[in-house]
Amino acid sequence: MRVLAAMSGGVDSAVAAARAVAAGHDVVGVHLALSRTRDAMRSGSRGCCSKEDSADAARAADVLGIPYYVWDLSEEFTRDVVDDFVAAYAAGETPNPCLRCNEKIKFAAVLDKALALGFDAVCTGHYARLDPAVPTLRRAVDDGKDQSYVLAVLRADQLRHALFPVGDTPKPQIRAEAERLGLRVAGKPDSHDICFIPTGDTQGFLGERLGRRPGDLVDAATGETLGRHDGVHGFTVGQRKGLGIGRPAADGRPRYVLGIEPVSGTVRVGPEAALDVARITARTPVWTSGAVPDGPFGCTVQVRAHGGTAPAEVTPVPDGVTVALSEPLRGVAPGQAVAFYRPDGDGDVVLGSATITATA
Repeated sequence: MRVLAAMSGGVDSAVAAARAVAAGHDVVGVHLALSRTRDAMRSGSRGCCSKEDSADAARAADVLGIPYYVWDLSEEFTRDVVDDFVAAYAAGETPNPCLRCNEKIKFAAVLDKALALGFDAVCTGHYARLDPAVPTLRRAVDDGKDQSYVLAVLRADQLRHALFPVGDTPKPQIRAEAERLGLRVAGKPDSHDICFIPTGDTQGFLGERLGRRPGDLVDAATGETLGRHDGVHGFTVGQRKGLGIGRPAADGRPRYVLGIEPVSGTVRVGPEAALDVARITARTPVWTSGAVPDGPFGCTVQVRAHGGTAPAEVTPVPDGVTVALSEPLRGVAPGQAVAFYRPDGDGDVVLGSATITATA
């Protein structure tokens, strides 16, 4: 096969490309220039598309003996990922930009371009296992690195043209393999946080783009106004710290964000127990098999990239799904994805996902 290897400059994508070469594929490496400030230097494990990342990807391609190119997708990334992220927070939601990047950039813009150029598949360093012929997407062998949740937005036609070569191997072994291959990225730190906010200051990033939008912090039980804030974009459901409330609750226990109302600017807070969710409503479901289920089905759901899992019954409805949880989950926020998994003898299979709109 002709394979386009997306090379971020990290160890996972470098080893994924190496495995594609070892499998006998005709491989071409490509680094995605996504940031509009690429002259910035990488700061530890923070950053996106820095000079170092591009140079690391180029060196890895040279070691592997494959052609290497840089594709500038900064305009698409800004529109479909960064602007979407800002708009979601302004609407009181909690988005996952990595999930959106996989959906809109790596397996839409990149895959479409790759297919148009005659490639058969796009190869990435994501930790997930895939049989593209079916297609069947599974959790990675390394539970701690599993990225199947952020890939659950992919359609069957996209998965048929995807390769995830590192998903069957624990991360320490990937680093050891990179060392054996002579790849300088073998010991490079993993990326953390949001790649386009290298400072890690999400509130500052959003504040620069949305400005001050003052509103009230309100006790969800009593309706009492407890304080003021500068904008709902500074909060997410389940948040405990940084609420700016000057006095303790009557019971002396911490308060958490329970709900966000972007139109009125109201942020409702209350006790941790009030975060329990038994029912989820979600929109625009994607089914990895390509077939819409013909009725309710049992599965395990996941509502965050790491953790937040529970048994549930999922019922397809027009333009969405409802999810009845067998046991409550906490901190479930509109804007997050809910991913559906089916237990299987060879590891959990990803059935699909949808975007959460409401909880109860």
